[in-house]
Amino acid sequence: MWTRAKEESLNFITHFAALVSAALYTIWTMGAFARDQGALMIVSSALFCASMITLYAASSLYHLAREESVKRRLKVFDHSAIFVLIAGTYSPFTLAGLGGAWGWSLFGVVWGLAVAGIVFKLFFTGRFKLVSTLLYIAMGWLIVIAVKPMINRLPAPAIAWLVAGGLAYTLGTLFYLNKKLPFSHAIWHLFVVLGTAGHAVALRFLAYP
Repeated sequence: MWTRAKEESLNFITHFAALVSAALYTIWTMGAFARDQGALMIVSSALFCASMITLYAASSLYHLAREESVKRRLKVFDHSAIFVLIAGTYSPFTLAGLGGAWGWSLFGVVWGLAVAGIVFKLFFTGRFKLVSTLLYIAMGWLIVIAVKPMINRLPAPAIAWLVAGGLAYTLGTLFYLNKKLPFSHAIWHLFVVLGTAGHAVALRFLAYP
């Protein structure tokens, strides 16, 4: 039987497990990259890893909190961290992958949108949910405008895992928006984890084609 407390427990468990996994992935990946990758790959990948940890830490804290005043503040952090994760995910694929005018331009645009999104969340968290969700999706798929240079410069497996991760995030929003389905938010969390995992695999293929 569904209860709010049960769903919040599942919400916490799913993303706390992802937080631990993200931390382990960061240690493994950054350790490997420090040995054989260039500075741009290392720094941009560190942004991705930091954004993963930020997102899953924010979500875990938010769903763990019970005091309403604390929960309201953490909700802003949680929702803002989604923008951070999107921009962080773009970082290695635009800077170390695409490079050049395309890469740096997309990097700047996405981080600019992330800052704007965070400012929006500071004032409107809990409102305009559909608008926020559409903005997340639009930011996530903005890279398709560079599909030709991406095909030319990124390894095919990296592109495949990027697309798979993006599809997982996008399909997950159907559950995020559907509050009538029991445990819909926990299901959304699982799709987020799948999306992040896909992009984490894509990063390894970017570095080691």
